Amino acid sequence: MKILLLNQAFYPDVVSTGQHASDLALRLTDAGHQVTVVTSRRAYDDAQTQFAPRETWRGVQIIRLGMLGLGKGSRWRRAADFASFFGNCLLRTLLLPRADLVIALTSPPLISALGAFLVRIKGGKFVFWVMDLNPDEAIAAGWIRADSRPGRVLSAILNFSLRHSDRLIALDRFMAQRLIDKGVPERRVTVIPPWSHDEAVFRDAVGREGFRREFDLDGKFVVMYSGNHSPCHPLDTVLAAAQRLREQPGIAFCFVGGGSEFRKVRDFAIAHQLQNIRCIPYQPLNKLSASLSAADLHLVVMGDPFVGIVHPCKVYNIRQLGIPFLYIGPQPSHVTELAPAARFRHGDVEGLTHFLSGISGDRPLSTPPASTGLSQQTFSQQALLTRMVDTIESVLKSAEPRCDLSGAIKEPR
Repeated sequence: MKILLLNQAFYPDVVSTGQHASDLALRLTDAGHQVTVVTSRRAYDDAQTQFAPRETWRGVQIIRLGMLGLGKGSRWRRAADFASFFGNCLLRTLLLPRADLVIALTSPPLISALGAFLVRIKGGKFVFWVMDLNPDEAIAAGWIRADSRPGRVLSAILNFSLRHSDRLIALDRFMAQRLIDKGVPERRVTVIPPWSHDEAVFRDAVGREGFRREFDLDGKFVVMYSGNHSPCHPLDTVLAAAQRLREQPGIAFCFVGGGSEFRKVRDFAIAHQLQNIRCIPYQPLNKLSASLSAADLHLVVMGDPFVGIVHPCKVYNIRQLGIPFLYIGPQPSHVTELAPAARFRHGDVEGLTHFLSGISGDRPLSTPPASTGLSQQTFSQQALLTRMVDTIESVLKSAEPRCDLSGAIKEPR
């Protein structure tokens, strides 16, 4: 079968959605499908880095399109970048041969609407892989109001995607419930969490020591936040605790990754002259084990309004390594269902500071046991990719009645 995959990030980009999309494309190719990916030429977190416009990678046909590349310095720049990619993507995909199935992720936001539009005018099936939920995210972040004209228009675009999806892949039960509350039939929603990268992520003792030497972390207890630095994952409580612990040289706070809030972390450290903070850019996949293994305690952070909207998938790689993690965010959430990690609410700077100040570098924390009966194998790449491919192939084989462009039920062709 011919499968078209749409997402702004793809191999060799190191951002999480790009890695997961790449994993899926390879597995579908191995299963005998013809996979074409339409993605961006520019790296997701570094607009100055550009990849080849076309490439065949392990059997996957990759078409990379241009975009403005204004960067993430402001919301209007991000919006302009997204709009330019969306426009180029629309023009390019209209010229492609019909695909039997289109899979769209959520970068840029609402790219799913393009996937839904393509199958409506060309035929085929559509799978919406919901990595985050917009405009719900923008509304929860306070960027737009739900009752504003932009809010209503963007919600209508999302509803178009939902209405014309043959299957929606949600990342957790909270996200699935949000989709169902929007009117999606429960039978069309499948929950498949993001997988850990089994082969690429492992306890790397040699890499740990090298990473710690490179960034002057030897002899320190390393508290690490690794991944996307976004308003959805507010770090104010962590930064305030780091400021209070500035006189404890045995504890170092390591922020690894990128995103719109990464510069704010760096600026905070400079403004307050905090020598206990390290800001390190995204690490390529072949160095991910070394950077993650360098931590003694990982941080998983989610903003209070974002349950069911975003899904911090970093927790699966952390569990893969067996390194303890600390969760800051609302309860309950999908994170609290995975393990009884230490938990704090946003704003509890006093509690977090007290907890961290009691940690000694020569007395590492033990890894908390899973309390839900969910083994690490449950979230392995092998297990979850198999479920993804089975789900996608079941959509290809299905003949469920669907909606036409007006929303009326239409029998399958």
